[in-house]
Amino acid sequence: MNIDSTGTSTRESVQVRRFHEGDSVEEVTLLLHRAYADHAAAGRIFFASYQSPQDTRHRLSKGECWIATRDDALVGTVTVSAPHTAPAGYPAPEGAGSFWQLAVDPSQRGSGLGHRLLTLAEGRMAALGSTHVVIDTSAAAEDLVAWYRRRGYVPIGTWRWDVTNYDSVVLAKALP
Repeated sequence: MNIDSTGTSTRESVQVRRFHEGDSVEEVTLLLHRAYADHAAAGRIFFASYQSPQDTRHRLSKGECWIATRDDALVGTVTVSAPHTAPAGYPAPEGAGSFWQLAVDPSQRGSGLGHRLLTLAEGRMAALGSTHVVIDTSAAAEDLVAWYRRRGYVPIGTWRWDVTNYDSVVLAKALP
């Protein structure tokens, strides 16, 4: 558990819940832009670093969106889909779930929130009947790939999206 500068437990002060109609798609979009800004600055243009609120709304409609708030400020999000329909040729196990738009506000990095959202996503996919999860990220984002690998994800292939400027490594993990 992490303690913030006021002595408050970071884990307990962050609330995680389902996104609902009254929540702001624009705020989610701005969070995504902040969370992925370092990747964009490094030359890896993740779709989340520039997508519009309309793109965000469309992506949210494809699964369950979960948000994390701290003192009424949006600090994290993840969208889960299980089973997930992958494009033709995408290397995914049959019936695998997936998640996207996993984002943590830069002010919350190192707090464990990313791991908490990842654990939530994996639990939701398992509850929805998937036995595997499949995701992809920039092959050049070595720190991010290593983060997933430390959490049990293994590379199973590559992919190239038309909305990014990089080759992706596709990672999978068996769910309990």
